[in-house]
Amino acid sequence: MNSRQILFCFLICVLTITGCNTKKQVIVGNEPALTRAKQTLDSLYSYYSIPGTQLLRENYPSNIAEYTATYLASEEQKNMPNQYSYLWPYSGTFSAVNALFEATQDTIYQSLLNKKVLVGLEEYFDTRRVPEAYASYINTAPQSDRFYDDNIWLGIDFTDTYLITKENKYLQKAELIWKFIESGTDNKLGGGIYWCEQKKASKNTCSNAPGSVFALKLFQATQNKTYLNKGEQLYNWTKAQLQDSTDYLYFDNIALDGKIGKAKFAYNSGQMMQSASLLYQLTGKKEYLTDAQNIAKGCYNYFFMNYTPENTNAFKMIKKGDVWFTAVMLRGFIELYEIDHNKIYLNSFNKSLDYAWEHARDEKGLFNTDFTGSSQDNRKWLLTQAAMIEMYARLATIK
Repeated sequence: MNSRQILFCFLICVLTITGCNTKKQVIVGNEPALTRAKQTLDSLYSYYSIPGTQLLRENYPSNIAEYTATYLASEEQKNMPNQYSYLWPYSGTFSAVNALFEATQDTIYQSLLNKKVLVGLEEYFDTRRVPEAYASYINTAPQSDRFYDDNIWLGIDFTDTYLITKENKYLQKAELIWKFIESGTDNKLGGGIYWCEQKKASKNTCSNAPGSVFALKLFQATQNKTYLNKGEQLYNWTKAQLQDSTDYLYFDNIALDGKIGKAKFAYNSGQMMQSASLLYQLTGKKEYLTDAQNIAKGCYNYFFMNYTPENTNAFKMIKKGDVWFTAVMLRGFIELYEIDHNKIYLNSFNKSLDYAWEHARDEKGLFNTDFTGSSQDNRKWLLTQAAMIEMYARLATIK
C-alpha cells in the first residue's frame, strides 16, 4: 500500500468514527484557495508519512543520512541522522490542519488533529524535565534541547483549537505550555523570554513576539487579566529592545551582553503586528493600531518585491525565503485586516499564492520556496508544505 492509499484509508477511518454528518461553514471568500489547501494537505501526507507511525519525514525526497538541521542550538544534536522530523517542522502540520478546521468548521479536521497530528505530537512531549514541555526531537531518542519558541507555537495552536471547540483538553495543554514559557523568563535585560532552555544566551523576537500573542489569546480564552498584562508587557519589552526605529521592523535577538542580532525575518515582525492588532482590539489603545499599521507598511516594503511576469501586469510578489516565516507574517496581516479592512496587503498575498500554484508547485503537488518558479529546490521541506496549507486556508476566509 502506497502513502496516498494510506492517507485515503486514514480519512475513511476518520469519517467512520465521526460519521458523515460533519458541520460545515460555507466559505464566502476565496473558494479556490480552500481547494488548494486541501490538495496540498493530501500531498503532504502522501509524501512525508511514515508507515506504522503518525510521525513524518522532514524532507522529500528523504535524506536521513546526510541531513543536518541548521536551526538547532546543539551541534551534537543537529548532526545526528534522524529518520523523523524535528518538532518545529512537525508542529507546522498542527497549524495547517487547525487553519483548515477554522476555515471550514468541518469536524473531519478536528478528527485529523485528534487521531493523527496530536498523537504524533505527543511523541515529542518530555516529562523527564520540569516543567513538562515539548522537546525538539522524539522522547525515545537521546534527550534533546527544548526551545521556548517551539512550545509557544504549539501553545498558540492549542489555544486556537480551544477557541474553535471550547473543549477544555486543548486549553489545559495551552496552559501547561504557558508554565514552561514562564520558566524561561527572568529580569536580565529587563525581562523577556529566552530562546532555548539549555542555552540561555539570548532573548529572541521569535520567542517574545509570539509569546505576547500566546498570552493575549489565552486572555481571550480565559478572561484572566494576568494573561492580558503578560501579553502587553512582552509586547512593550520586545518593542523597546528589538524594534528598528527606521522601518518599524524587528531585529532577531538580543544577547545577554546587549549585542543585537540584526537579521530581519518575516515572522518576527508579523507576530508583533498581530500582537499590536490584538492589543488594540483588547484595550482600545490607538497607539497599538498605529504600531500594527506601521509594521505592516514596513513588512510590505521589505518582504515583498515588484514582479512583472511575462505578458502579465506587475504586482507585489512575496520574496523568496522561509515560507513558514511568511505564513506567520500573514497571521499578522489578517489580524490587522479585521480592524482596518485595508485589503492591499492580502491582495498581494493572494496574487503571490495564485502565481505560486501555477509556477512553484511540482508534479507531486509540493512547493518550492521561490514563488516565481525561477529556481527549484532539490528537496522540499515539510514545514514549507505545511505553511502553504495554512496560508491557502487562511486566505480562503477573507471576504
